[in-house]
Amino acid sequence: MSNLLSRVLRVGEGRRLKALEDATRAVNAFEDGFRELTDDELRDRFADLRDGLQLRVSDGEDVERSLRDAQPEAFALVREAGRRALAMRHFDVQLMGGSTLADGMIAEMRTGEGKTLVATLAVSHRALAGRGVHVVTVNDYLAKRDASWMGPLYRALGVTVGVIQADMTPDARRAAYACDVTYGTNSEFGFDYLRDNLAVEKEQCVQRGHFFALVDEVDSILIDEARTPLIISGQPEEAPATYYEFARIAKRLVAGDDYEVDEKRKTVSANEECVHTVERLLGVENLYAPGNGHLVNHLQQALRAQALYHKDVEYVVQDGEVKIVDEFTGRIMEGRRWSEGLHQAVEAKEGVKIEAENITVATVTIQNYFRMYETLSGMTGTAATEANEFSEIYKLEVVSIPTNVDMVRKDQNDVIYKTKVEKFNAVADDIAARHAAGQPVLVGTISIETSEELSAVLTSRSIPHNVLNAKQHEREAEIVKDAGQRGAVTIATNMAGRGVDIKLGEGVPELGGLYVLGTERHESRRIDNQLRGRSGRQGDAGESRFYLSAEDELVRLFAGDRIYKILDRLKVPEGEPIEAGLLTNRIEGAQKRVEEQNFEIRKNVLKYDDVLNKQREVVYAERREVLEGHDISGHVREWIDETVWGVVDSHTDASAHETWNLDEMAAGLRAIYPVSFDVADLGDRTTVTREALLDRVAADAERAYEAKEVAIGAIAPELMRQAERFYLLQSIDTHWRDHLDTMEYLREGIHLRGVAQKDPLVEYRTEGHAMFGQMMGRVREEVVTNLFHFVVQVEGPDGETGVIDAFDAERAHNPLENLIAEHETTSLLEEARAETQPLPAPVEQRVADEVGRNDACPCGSGKKYKRCHGA
Repeated sequence: MSNLLSRVLRVGEGRRLKALEDATRAVNAFEDGFRELTDDELRDRFADLRDGLQLRVSDGEDVERSLRDAQPEAFALVREAGRRALAMRHFDVQLMGGSTLADGMIAEMRTGEGKTLVATLAVSHRALAGRGVHVVTVNDYLAKRDASWMGPLYRALGVTVGVIQADMTPDARRAAYACDVTYGTNSEFGFDYLRDNLAVEKEQCVQRGHFFALVDEVDSILIDEARTPLIISGQPEEAPATYYEFARIAKRLVAGDDYEVDEKRKTVSANEECVHTVERLLGVENLYAPGNGHLVNHLQQALRAQALYHKDVEYVVQDGEVKIVDEFTGRIMEGRRWSEGLHQAVEAKEGVKIEAENITVATVTIQNYFRMYETLSGMTGTAATEANEFSEIYKLEVVSIPTNVDMVRKDQNDVIYKTKVEKFNAVADDIAARHAAGQPVLVGTISIETSEELSAVLTSRSIPHNVLNAKQHEREAEIVKDAGQRGAVTIATNMAGRGVDIKLGEGVPELGGLYVLGTERHESRRIDNQLRGRSGRQGDAGESRFYLSAEDELVRLFAGDRIYKILDRLKVPEGEPIEAGLLTNRIEGAQKRVEEQNFEIRKNVLKYDDVLNKQREVVYAERREVLEGHDISGHVREWIDETVWGVVDSHTDASAHETWNLDEMAAGLRAIYPVSFDVADLGDRTTVTREALLDRVAADAERAYEAKEVAIGAIAPELMRQAERFYLLQSIDTHWRDHLDTMEYLREGIHLRGVAQKDPLVEYRTEGHAMFGQMMGRVREEVVTNLFHFVVQVEGPDGETGVIDAFDAERAHNPLENLIAEHETTSLLEEARAETQPLPAPVEQRVADEVGRNDACPCGSGKKYKRCHGA
């Protein structure tokens, strides 16, 4: 099925390339004329193009149509600016790549084809709209490098450029986003989006929209990193001692005897004997009894940390901290933590200080963040193998761009050994021979542990070399710069495969160019192709080969049995390799299966997050409306009706008047607003209709709110509108955080519904929708109650004070009313904003006789009684 879809996606490639060639000819038609322009005239021409486009858009023309019309001239101006400012003239194939990007597609361009320069075409073109362009890179180093490197070209056109870096202040970020073009990493863009949606004032936001994004190394960001959502976390919950206790227990248990390990799915399963052992060690009677759910999770995470997460493979320990290593790039993922207590379990296992477990405050998946952009595009050297996923998830078409110069690199067949020891001995021999001949060698490993083991072997053979892995990323640029020099030997994890330009030294092409040696196949073919792509750039000489063994992780887990049978049948002598197409096909088959499995995981993550994403859009839209200062009083009046109707509904049954409890109903209403009627005023319960009761209560609540508005409006006309926005923001943030936790717990256990022959996704969608509706109902009720309860303190010139509260709006007409207009007023709303504390809980009236006005309020708010419930 996937092969069929791939063929369908390739239909029309010839027509697409023909259209790109036509677009390139249109750009070339401007070249001679633009060479005659002075630098100032070139900049003015670009400014005129921008002003004209924005004028047409403001007059109602579609922005995409305006951009298409302006593309040939814009590209020609960018090419001329590149020739002058960088001494780099865009090749025709680069113009084709730029057109692909500008049209919102993925340009697959071979490594070394100048993708960084190609990006300037689409970026400058899209900047004409004046709505901000985001260029997304895989790390801070590349974001800063590319913005600086291409900066002279942008300045030649009058285009402003900003860079987002991890350690920047909010003001610096805001300034960077205000530029025409902003460079940064996917995590920085994503986290800024989440932080903007935690802001309590519009001025705290830094981003200004999501118009156009160009993603460099698009497969790495939109596919490899899409399995991990972006999460902003809050306060801790669990005590560290619990994690240390379970770490000690996990070390006493034996994998295979006490619990089963599934390495493919990274899960563990304790057997019955193991559970009894843990119960005895903990001193609990039943580990699975109600209330012990957290202990079960602790056991699961401790066993996973012990059996599945290894130091210098999945993580490193630096400066007393456990830091995750990206399995795809080999980089340390600064600031990232495993969730559900796994990170704390690993910290306990390593005996380092346990960082507090966090509560999710805001979260979004990579997929749903980038799908917010009006236009999304990307570029990479390896996208065709994932064309299905780009099309299905992001609606992105992949276009393969021809190379400027034919590639002459020799990609040798894989050699396969029976054991790892044999393989690494052969690797060391090959490196030694190449080094002796002066040919530079780049050795690719898939883990930090392997790179350090190989480094020790080369050191023992007195072969000078550099190691490039997640522990040495500060020296990355310096190490890579020299990797193509005569006699250089560089050992690198997968991080070397992204955004790294290795240039050959003098005399190296005659020696065969850069030799790329892979010590193991990665589970993704794209990563292997990226490693190969370090050699043979722009028509340079080069060579590549992978050394494998039947003990390699990928082979062992997904093709081990078949490979061992083939090796045994051939009776291969120790130390001798095999070069056979059959074995290579088996390896590639294993890679395809892993890729398909990972695709299913990412699709599954997205399906569940789509449920939460729709809810997120509703919540963030309401927050944005508040931050932008919109009048929400109309919504508030609707919520008042909904809230009081809910109270009436819960105490009255339309079909059984005798069950009505009007006294409890009135008490419930009084907790929300100042009720003006007595139950006796409602008449005989056997004759009054429920509809009449609903109308009476709603009218009474609306009257009370109008009275509150009059009272507050006498102090400050806009104060009531400000209070409405503030309390909505406060309530929605509090309940949204709780809702995220609730949805996470629902997600963790929903798979058990499958045992009852129910679709877990359908169940998650249904229950999640119901929970969201309940959450929004609680938000609205809380907002209404707070608006009726908040008070305003008025201070006169001599320090005398008066208070206007919601339950006695008539106090607006007291002896202090003529002081209101001419003297300072202080609002408890401002106190709440400054202290960011929840509203005081209701306190019974009887405390008025027991608590002094200057004593602490018994509600626990920390305020004096006279400024809290005593008001």
